Amino acid sequence: MAEDETHTVFIVSDGTCRTCDLVLQAVLVQFDTVNVQLVRKANVRRTRTVTRLIKEAADQNAVVFYTFVSEEPRQAIQEAAQRHMVPVVDILGPVLGSLFDLFSRLPLATPGILHEANKPHFDRVDAVEYTLNHDDGCSVQHLSEADVVLVGVSRACKSTTCFYLGYSGIRAANVPLFPDSDPPPELLSLDRRRVIGLTVNPHRLRSVREARLREWGIDLSADYGDERVIARELRAANEQITKHGWRWIDISYKAIEEVAREVRQLLKESGIEIGKRG
Repeated sequence: MAEDETHTVFIVSDGTCRTCDLVLQAVLVQFDTVNVQLVRKANVRRTRTVTRLIKEAADQNAVVFYTFVSEEPRQAIQEAAQRHMVPVVDILGPVLGSLFDLFSRLPLATPGILHEANKPHFDRVDAVEYTLNHDDGCSVQHLSEADVVLVGVSRACKSTTCFYLGYSGIRAANVPLFPDSDPPPELLSLDRRRVIGLTVNPHRLRSVREARLREWGIDLSADYGDERVIARELRAANEQITKHGWRWIDISYKAIEEVAREVRQLLKESGIEIGKRG
Protein backbone atom coordinates (compact mmCIF):
# COMPACT_ATOMS: atom_id res chain seq x y z
CA MET A 1 0.00 0.00 0.00
CA ALA A 2 1.45 3.37 -1.05
CA GLU A 3 2.17 5.77 1.80
CA ASP A 4 0.68 8.70 -0.09
CA GLU A 5 -2.58 6.87 -0.84
CA THR A 6 -5.68 8.81 0.19
CA HIS A 7 -8.38 6.93 2.08
CA THR A 8 -11.98 8.15 1.91
CA VAL A 9 -14.17 8.13 5.01
CA PHE A 10 -17.85 9.07 4.92
CA ILE A 11 -19.44 10.68 7.98
CA VAL A 12 -23.21 10.30 7.79
CA SER A 13 -25.74 11.62 10.28
CA ASP A 14 -29.41 12.49 10.64
CA GLY A 15 -28.17 15.53 12.56
CA THR A 16 -25.15 17.80 12.10
CA CYS A 17 -22.35 15.18 11.82
CA ARG A 18 -20.57 16.97 14.65
CA THR A 19 -20.71 14.10 17.16
CA CYS A 20 -19.39 11.57 14.66
CA ASP A 21 -16.79 14.05 13.45
CA LEU A 22 -15.45 14.65 16.96
CA VAL A 23 -15.12 10.92 17.66
CA LEU A 24 -13.39 10.29 14.35
CA GLN A 25 -11.00 13.24 14.77
CA ALA A 26 -10.04 11.95 18.22
CA VAL A 27 -9.05 8.62 16.66
CA LEU A 28 -7.39 10.01 13.53
CA VAL A 29 -4.67 11.72 15.58
CA GLN A 30 -3.34 8.22 16.19
CA PHE A 31 -2.81 7.88 12.42
CA ASP A 32 -1.10 11.20 11.73
CA THR A 33 0.84 9.94 8.70
CA VAL A 34 -2.22 8.62 6.87
CA ASN A 35 -3.95 10.74 4.22
CA VAL A 36 -7.69 10.80 4.87
CA GLN A 37 -10.42 12.57 2.93
CA LEU A 38 -13.53 13.15 5.04
CA VAL A 39 -16.87 13.37 3.26
CA ARG A 40 -19.58 14.76 5.54
CA LYS A 41 -23.26 14.07 4.85
CA ALA A 42 -25.56 15.78 7.36
CA ASN A 43 -29.34 15.71 7.89
CA VAL A 44 -29.71 12.32 6.17
CA ARG A 45 -33.12 10.96 7.15
CA ARG A 46 -34.62 9.29 4.08
CA THR A 47 -34.07 5.62 3.27
CA ARG A 48 -33.53 6.50 -0.39
CA THR A 49 -30.77 8.96 0.52
CA VAL A 50 -29.07 6.40 2.77
CA THR A 51 -29.04 3.83 -0.03
CA ARG A 52 -27.60 6.33 -2.50
CA LEU A 53 -24.82 7.34 -0.08
CA ILE A 54 -23.82 3.74 0.55
CA LYS A 55 -23.62 3.14 -3.20
CA GLU A 56 -21.45 6.27 -3.50
CA ALA A 57 -19.21 5.02 -0.68
CA ALA A 58 -18.87 1.65 -2.42
CA ASP A 59 -17.79 3.36 -5.63
CA GLN A 60 -15.06 5.20 -3.70
CA ASN A 61 -13.98 2.17 -1.65
CA ALA A 62 -14.80 4.17 1.48
CA VAL A 63 -15.61 3.32 5.08
CA VAL A 64 -18.78 4.86 6.54
CA PHE A 65 -19.12 6.14 10.09
CA TYR A 66 -22.64 7.12 11.07
CA THR A 67 -24.79 8.49 13.87
CA PHE A 68 -28.51 7.82 13.49
CA VAL A 69 -30.91 8.09 16.41
CA SER A 70 -33.96 7.10 14.33
CA GLU A 71 -34.52 3.41 13.66
CA GLU A 72 -35.51 3.62 9.97
CA PRO A 73 -32.22 5.06 8.61
CA ARG A 74 -30.23 2.83 10.99
CA GLN A 75 -31.85 -0.25 9.49
CA ALA A 76 -31.54 1.10 5.95
CA ILE A 77 -27.81 1.76 6.22
CA GLN A 78 -27.13 -1.73 7.58
CA GLU A 79 -29.08 -3.36 4.76
CA ALA A 80 -27.46 -1.17 2.06
CA ALA A 81 -24.00 -1.75 3.52
CA GLN A 82 -24.46 -5.51 3.45
CA ARG A 83 -25.75 -5.39 -0.12
CA HIS A 84 -22.85 -3.26 -1.41
CA MET A 85 -20.26 -4.77 0.96
CA VAL A 86 -19.33 -1.41 2.48
CA PRO A 87 -17.74 -1.33 5.98
CA VAL A 88 -19.90 0.75 8.33
CA VAL A 89 -19.37 1.81 11.93
CA ASP A 90 -22.31 2.70 14.15
CA ILE A 91 -21.07 5.33 16.63
CA LEU A 92 -24.23 5.74 18.72
CA GLY A 93 -25.83 2.28 18.49
CA PRO A 94 -23.89 0.51 21.27
CA VAL A 95 -24.30 3.50 23.59
CA LEU A 96 -28.05 3.77 22.96
CA GLY A 97 -28.46 0.03 23.43
CA SER A 98 -26.53 -0.04 26.69
CA LEU A 99 -28.46 2.89 28.14
CA PHE A 100 -31.77 1.36 27.06
CA ASP A 101 -30.83 -1.79 29.00
CA LEU A 102 -29.85 0.31 32.00
CA PHE A 103 -32.82 2.70 32.02
CA SER A 104 -35.45 0.36 30.50
CA ARG A 105 -36.60 3.38 28.57
CA LEU A 106 -36.58 4.23 24.86
CA PRO A 107 -34.48 7.24 23.75
CA LEU A 108 -36.15 10.35 22.33
CA ALA A 109 -34.79 9.57 18.83
CA THR A 110 -34.59 13.30 18.03
CA PRO A 111 -31.84 14.10 15.49
CA GLY A 112 -29.62 17.08 16.33
CA ILE A 113 -30.74 17.33 19.95
CA LEU A 114 -27.15 17.37 21.23
CA HIS A 115 -26.22 20.14 18.83
CA GLU A 116 -29.22 22.25 19.82
CA ALA A 117 -28.43 21.80 23.51
CA ASN A 118 -24.89 23.02 22.92
CA LYS A 119 -25.59 25.45 20.06
CA PRO A 120 -24.01 28.55 21.68
CA HIS A 121 -20.76 26.62 22.19
CA PHE A 122 -20.74 25.22 18.66
CA ASP A 123 -21.51 28.68 17.24
CA ARG A 124 -18.48 30.12 19.03
CA VAL A 125 -16.21 27.33 17.83
CA ASP A 126 -17.43 27.76 14.26
CA ALA A 127 -17.07 31.56 14.36
CA VAL A 128 -13.55 31.50 15.81
CA GLU A 129 -12.46 28.91 13.24
CA TYR A 130 -13.92 31.02 10.45
CA THR A 131 -12.16 34.13 11.72
CA LEU A 132 -8.83 32.30 11.94
CA ASN A 133 -9.16 31.24 8.32
CA HIS A 134 -10.25 34.67 7.07
CA ASP A 135 -7.84 36.98 8.84
CA ASP A 136 -6.02 39.76 6.99
CA GLY A 137 -7.57 39.16 3.59
CA CYS A 138 -7.21 35.37 3.49
CA SER A 139 -9.73 33.22 1.60
CA VAL A 140 -11.67 36.19 0.20
CA GLN A 141 -13.67 33.75 -1.96
CA HIS A 142 -15.60 32.81 1.19
CA LEU A 143 -16.39 36.34 2.42
CA SER A 144 -20.08 35.77 1.65
CA GLU A 145 -20.13 33.34 4.59
CA ALA A 146 -19.21 36.10 7.06
CA ASP A 147 -21.66 37.91 9.31
CA VAL A 148 -19.47 41.00 9.07
CA VAL A 149 -16.26 42.03 7.29
CA LEU A 150 -14.02 44.69 8.83
CA VAL A 151 -11.80 46.80 6.56
CA GLY A 152 -9.08 49.34 7.20
CA VAL A 153 -5.35 49.97 7.18
CA SER A 154 -2.74 47.88 8.98
CA ARG A 155 -2.88 48.10 12.81
CA ALA A 156 -6.44 49.44 12.90
CA CYS A 157 -7.49 46.66 15.32
CA LYS A 158 -9.24 44.61 12.63
CA SER A 159 -7.92 41.20 13.69
CA THR A 160 -8.34 41.64 17.44
CA THR A 161 -11.88 42.96 16.99
CA CYS A 162 -12.73 40.02 14.73
CA PHE A 163 -11.50 37.48 17.28
CA TYR A 164 -13.47 39.22 20.03
CA LEU A 165 -16.58 39.03 17.83
CA GLY A 166 -15.82 35.42 16.93
CA TYR A 167 -15.77 34.39 20.57
CA SER A 168 -19.34 35.70 20.86
CA GLY A 169 -20.43 33.57 17.90
CA ILE A 170 -20.16 36.16 15.11
CA ARG A 171 -18.36 35.09 11.94
CA ALA A 172 -16.04 38.02 11.33
CA ALA A 173 -13.48 38.40 8.53
CA ASN A 174 -11.17 41.32 7.83
CA VAL A 175 -9.59 42.72 4.68
CA PRO A 176 -6.79 45.33 4.57
CA LEU A 177 -7.15 48.42 2.38
CA PHE A 178 -4.18 49.72 0.38
CA PRO A 179 -3.67 53.12 -1.31
CA ASP A 180 -2.70 51.84 -4.76
CA SER A 181 -5.11 48.94 -5.25
CA ASP A 182 -8.86 48.40 -5.31
CA PRO A 183 -10.56 46.16 -2.76
CA PRO A 184 -11.08 42.57 -3.97
CA PRO A 185 -14.25 42.06 -6.02
CA GLU A 186 -15.45 39.48 -3.49
CA LEU A 187 -15.59 42.27 -0.92
CA LEU A 188 -17.31 44.72 -3.24
CA SER A 189 -20.03 42.17 -4.07
CA LEU A 190 -21.16 41.92 -0.43
CA ASP A 191 -24.19 43.62 1.06
CA ARG A 192 -22.58 46.90 2.10
CA ARG A 193 -24.36 46.73 5.45
CA ARG A 194 -22.10 43.79 6.33
CA VAL A 195 -18.89 45.73 5.67
CA ILE A 196 -17.64 48.12 8.36
CA GLY A 197 -14.56 50.30 8.14
CA LEU A 198 -12.25 50.84 11.11
CA THR A 199 -10.46 54.15 10.99
CA VAL A 200 -7.98 55.80 13.36
CA ASN A 201 -6.35 59.18 13.67
CA PRO A 202 -2.80 59.41 12.24
CA HIS A 203 -1.12 60.26 15.56
CA ARG A 204 -2.60 57.23 17.29
CA LEU A 205 -1.79 54.94 14.35
CA ARG A 206 1.80 56.16 14.22
CA SER A 207 2.21 55.44 17.93
CA VAL A 208 0.84 51.89 17.50
CA ARG A 209 3.02 51.20 14.48
CA GLU A 210 6.15 52.52 16.14
CA ALA A 211 5.52 50.15 19.03
CA ARG A 212 5.27 47.30 16.51
CA LEU A 213 8.52 48.39 14.80
CA ARG A 214 10.32 48.34 18.15
CA GLU A 215 8.96 44.86 18.78
CA TRP A 216 10.28 43.74 15.39
CA GLY A 217 13.63 45.45 15.96
CA ILE A 218 13.18 47.64 12.86
CA ASP A 219 14.38 51.24 12.54
CA LEU A 220 11.62 53.71 13.43
CA SER A 221 12.37 55.65 10.25
CA ALA A 222 10.83 52.87 8.14
CA ASP A 223 7.94 53.85 5.88
CA TYR A 224 5.58 51.76 8.01
CA GLY A 225 5.85 54.37 10.76
CA ASP A 226 6.37 57.47 8.61
CA GLU A 227 3.68 60.07 9.28
CA ARG A 228 3.36 61.03 5.60
CA VAL A 229 2.93 57.40 4.54
CA ILE A 230 0.40 56.87 7.32
CA ALA A 231 -1.55 59.97 6.31
CA ARG A 232 -1.66 58.76 2.70
CA GLU A 233 -2.84 55.28 3.70
CA LEU A 234 -5.57 56.66 5.94
CA ARG A 235 -6.74 59.15 3.34
CA ALA A 236 -6.97 56.43 0.68
CA ALA A 237 -8.75 54.01 3.04
CA ASN A 238 -11.28 56.64 4.11
CA GLU A 239 -11.95 57.50 0.47
CA GLN A 240 -12.62 53.82 -0.31
CA ILE A 241 -14.92 53.48 2.70
CA THR A 242 -16.91 56.53 1.60
CA LYS A 243 -16.94 55.53 -2.08
CA HIS A 244 -18.46 52.12 -1.38
CA GLY A 245 -20.95 53.33 1.20
CA TRP A 246 -19.51 51.39 4.10
CA ARG A 247 -20.18 52.59 7.61
CA TRP A 248 -17.19 53.21 9.82
CA ILE A 249 -16.01 53.38 13.42
CA ASP A 250 -13.19 55.56 14.76
CA ILE A 251 -11.24 53.20 17.00
CA SER A 252 -8.49 55.66 17.98
CA TYR A 253 -8.86 55.51 21.76
CA LYS A 254 -11.39 52.73 22.23
CA ALA A 255 -11.00 49.34 23.90
CA ILE A 256 -11.54 46.26 21.75
CA GLU A 257 -14.74 45.32 23.54
CA GLU A 258 -16.10 48.82 22.89
CA VAL A 259 -15.31 48.57 19.18
CA ALA A 260 -16.94 45.12 19.03
CA ARG A 261 -20.03 46.48 20.76
CA GLU A 262 -20.31 49.26 18.18
CA VAL A 263 -19.95 46.72 15.35
CA ARG A 264 -22.80 44.67 16.79
CA GLN A 265 -24.89 47.82 17.19
CA LEU A 266 -24.34 48.83 13.54
CA LEU A 267 -25.36 45.37 12.39
CA LYS A 268 -28.48 45.50 14.55
CA GLU A 269 -29.44 48.98 13.34
CA SER A 270 -29.21 47.89 9.71
CA GLY A 271 -31.33 44.79 10.25
CA ILE A 272 -28.52 42.26 9.83
CA GLU A 273 -29.28 39.00 11.67
CA ILE A 274 -26.30 36.95 12.80
CA GLY A 275 -26.20 33.57 11.08
CA LYS A 276 -28.40 34.64 8.16
CA ARG A 277 -25.98 35.37 5.34
CA GLY A 278 -25.99 35.59 1.57
